[in-house]
Amino acid sequence: MDLSIIIVNYHSRAKLETCLDSILKVSPDNFSYEIILVENNSGDDLSDLVNISDKIKLINSSKNLGMGGGNNLGIKAATGDYIFILNPDTVIKENAVSILLNYLKTNPTVAIVGPKLLNPDGSLQYSCSRFPKVYMPILRRTFLGDYFAVNRDEFQMREFDHNSIKEVDWLMGSALMFKKQLVLDNGKIWEPRFDELYFMYFEDTDLCRTAGKNGFKVVYNPEAILIHDHARESAKYPWYLAIFLDRLAWRHIGSWVKYFYKWGIKF
Repeated sequence: MDLSIIIVNYHSRAKLETCLDSILKVSPDNFSYEIILVENNSGDDLSDLVNISDKIKLINSSKNLGMGGGNNLGIKAATGDYIFILNPDTVIKENAVSILLNYLKTNPTVAIVGPKLLNPDGSLQYSCSRFPKVYMPILRRTFLGDYFAVNRDEFQMREFDHNSIKEVDWLMGSALMFKKQLVLDNGKIWEPRFDELYFMYFEDTDLCRTAGKNGFKVVYNPEAILIHDHARESAKYPWYLAIFLDRLAWRHIGSWVKYFYKWGIKF
């Protein structure tokens, strides 16, 4: 098997159906692939979706494992040489999957590659970033970001045209492709997996940082394009209410603390 596409579902059935439809319509037959759906104990019944195609497999998790844990469960069951982590709120455009897969196959020093992401209205979504400094989540979540727009824009690489292939620090976890096993310089095998220390948020940053630590590149490839109907669930309330009303905001804060504890504080 060439490729395993992993999609973790949590109350996203409607968007998931659209995502699956786009995959099956545009994926060519010049490589073999499977689609592994992980129902992350949200209560959605996805059992009928396996009837859409014999390429679709379903795993029902007995508990909510979070973003990283849910994807790891799918990767464990995967038979493909390459893994494509995909959010259910994405839509594949044209030959995006082939472009990413071929790029990885022909660039062995690259561990992780990701596509250009567009909002549903066709505008650019900033999906590649520099590693965050410790104050960045504060700038992104509060009014302070308006006063330090230069720092915020630098983090999101807004000076970059996003139309050329570029090595980057990290990529948004909505669409990431990587080889299931990579050989390190010392001959040991590294299997890219999400650190389940993070229940949600920062797991994609952490994975890309681990790739760099192991001597591999992370690359943004805009020749592959996806639509990402992204909603920042942790930012649905103003910052001064989120700390009281939003459990996901606390998840974000918790992952922020864990990330900088693991990798060290950077100003």
